[in-house]
Amino acid sequence: MKKSILTTAILALATLAMAQPQKSLIVEDGGTGIYKAIMKEEPSLKAHTVFVPQDLTPFSAKKPLPVLVWGNGACTNSPWEHFKFLNEIASHGYIVVATGFIPMKEEPYRGPMSTTQQQIESIDWVIAQNANPRSPYYQKIDTHNICAAGMSCGGLQTLYNCADPRITSIMICNSGLFNTENAGSAVGGMPMPPKSKLKELHTPIIYILGGKEDIAYENGMNDFHLISHVPACATNYPVGHGGTYRQPHGGEFSVVAIAWLDWQLKHDKKAGKMFKGKKCQLASRKDWTIEKNKKFGKLK
Repeated sequence: MKKSILTTAILALATLAMAQPQKSLIVEDGGTGIYKAIMKEEPSLKAHTVFVPQDLTPFSAKKPLPVLVWGNGACTNSPWEHFKFLNEIASHGYIVVATGFIPMKEEPYRGPMSTTQQQIESIDWVIAQNANPRSPYYQKIDTHNICAAGMSCGGLQTLYNCADPRITSIMICNSGLFNTENAGSAVGGMPMPPKSKLKELHTPIIYILGGKEDIAYENGMNDFHLISHVPACATNYPVGHGGTYRQPHGGEFSVVAIAWLDWQLKHDKKAGKMFKGKKCQLASRKDWTIEKNKKFGKLK
């Protein structure tokens, strides 16, 4: 009897949660991609923000949405600095699940820091949604193509989670693991994996850094030079640690990020030309530089 009452109470609470109005916002007219996006909360995923095409009818089991899970700079529990960048990615046919509460305004979030576990929760959620016949995302998510990514502290969170076998690509932005010599300069509360964590990488990885002016430049480039067992590249655009995320549609960083995702998650060889070969498109793009390890040339 008690069990029945408890079950009824849990179902009632779940129903109430589902009935609560969920916040949402159309950012920059939905982005420049052909699938106009929306930023929104999801009742089944607390403390996360989802960016996804407004119209899901073009997507199916035969044409599913690849996944980007994102961790924020400063371990902030809201993607308030990155929502233009993430929305732009979603508008090109992705579901993006960002750590933290939805930013209805472009203003700093004040609250507890995010955790590394929230990225794992993001992956768990997209897999569950894809398998749930009652979900609007049922059989519309490509759970075999998941990129884990993050900026600054979010990049450290991503590297902390890099061994997860469900991840098929890694994108580290304005970030890199601290050396023993400079670990003391890290902000309190940041995850601090040792450099040996890089050995757990099992997917291609890209570093998108802000040039020598970026406080994470030395750490990120040191990571890159230590990675020899998986394909890796390090790209730089001289804008410093803040990147271009808050520029319209995410600025230059979104151009490179989308090309990487299209290549790695959608297997678009045309997008791969941004990075492949001695005369890759990125090398001729104004102010960008790129370095690649020996394994990188084997990517198709």
